[in-house]
Amino acid sequence: MPGRVWERALEVAADQHGFVTFEDVRGLGADPALLRQWHQRGKVERVGHGIYRFPHVPATPLDPYMLASLWPAGRGVLSHDTALELHELCDINPAKIHITLPTDYWPRRKGGDRYIVHHEQLANADVTWHEGIRIVTPAVAIRQAVATRVPTQLVRQAINNARRLGLVRGLVLDDLARPLKVGA
Repeated sequence: MPGRVWERALEVAADQHGFVTFEDVRGLGADPALLRQWHQRGKVERVGHGIYRFPHVPATPLDPYMLASLWPAGRGVLSHDTALELHELCDINPAKIHITLPTDYWPRRKGGDRYIVHHEQLANADVTWHEGIRIVTPAVAIRQAVATRVPTQLVRQAINNARRLGLVRGLVLDDLARPLKVGA
């Protein structure tokens, strides 16, 4: 019979696309070893180092993105090409999920080969949420696209869509477009 910790962990998992970490359970005031016990009993699935999934929560197409953000001890922020795609700014289709980590954090966990890892100190204003997953803002995604030399036609499309949708102030977009000589 599930107890209070199970119910609270399930609530956390529901907010995180079914995923829960050792840190999440520790934050509930419980021993993270409970996750291992639940896994041994077949109640949760182990999907990565310290990351488990409650099968009670229906899977969605966003699950891989949530897992990417949790993989580096919850410090990952979806960024670069992935952010352009999720913000629906351009027709980019990245082969791997791009995540940005703090410059002082270098994970040693297995599984990083599934991601393209970038390091940057992001300010709070540089980060927003997409369906409960941390992601850089559209302006930062475009800045990152310019810096990593995403093809100009895709950057132009991203700038035009951000302008049309009102996601980024016009002056900011003008500044982002200037180095590329991309017309608005």
